[in-house]
Amino acid sequence: MNDLKAEHGDRLWLAKLDLSETGAIRSVVDRAWAALGRIDVVVSNAGYGLLGAAEELTDEQVRHQIDTNLVGSIQLVRAALPHLRAQGGGRILQLSSMGGQVAFPGGSLYHATKWGIEGFLDAVAQEVAVFGIGCTLIEPGGARTDFRHRSARVADTLTAYDASPSRMVNRIIADTARPSPGDPAKMVEAMITSVDREPAPRRIALGSDAYQIMRAQLSARLETLEAQRELACSPDFPPEEGAGKTPPWFASGSQTSAGSQ
Repeated sequence: MNDLKAEHGDRLWLAKLDLSETGAIRSVVDRAWAALGRIDVVVSNAGYGLLGAAEELTDEQVRHQIDTNLVGSIQLVRAALPHLRAQGGGRILQLSSMGGQVAFPGGSLYHATKWGIEGFLDAVAQEVAVFGIGCTLIEPGGARTDFRHRSARVADTLTAYDASPSRMVNRIIADTARPSPGDPAKMVEAMITSVDREPAPRRIALGSDAYQIMRAQLSARLETLEAQRELACSPDFPPEEGAGKTPPWFASGSQTSAGSQ
């Protein structure tokens, strides 16, 4: 950080912040805007992986994972919104994961936070577009960072789960002989490029593994939904004028993809 500060001077403002301490988030964001005058892009990136079957996790591990990955990210976005609105717009990039669209055994709490932040930012994007604020969820697959190793937390194991799918997945994640396909530098470059897209893409998948796994899972979910069409519609009241139509508030919600211009 000292090298970066020496290179960029007053253009770089540093502050230490633990996203699990929600009371400090707004103060740091306010100070950042006061120091810099304007911030065009807010990147919410803090988080870590928690590996272990749901039953193996302690109450403290559950709470810290939710406080950091979900509540901390929510509070950071909320703290930035008044400033972005006052200056007439800006961008929010929220780091999610392909784990915000799919789920693997052994990552239940991690997935809970990523699915949660996806729903949150999806709704916020529709709330604040009128103010010129664009929101994008970044959904990377595996990248060659320390996320799988030093940044990950592993629960104490229960022998009952030794032969379970969660243990198998956790072993694969921890296997250093299986490098992740994603180049983090190229992922960051794609994120930077996305900031100039108009309108802001709602989601961007990064990495061939993210694309392939998410495509397969989303296609399977849609196929299951179509197979349930008759059952899904069966509880409705008899058709009436206006009934069964898509609500206007949903129809107006933009679902812009990364390929849209």
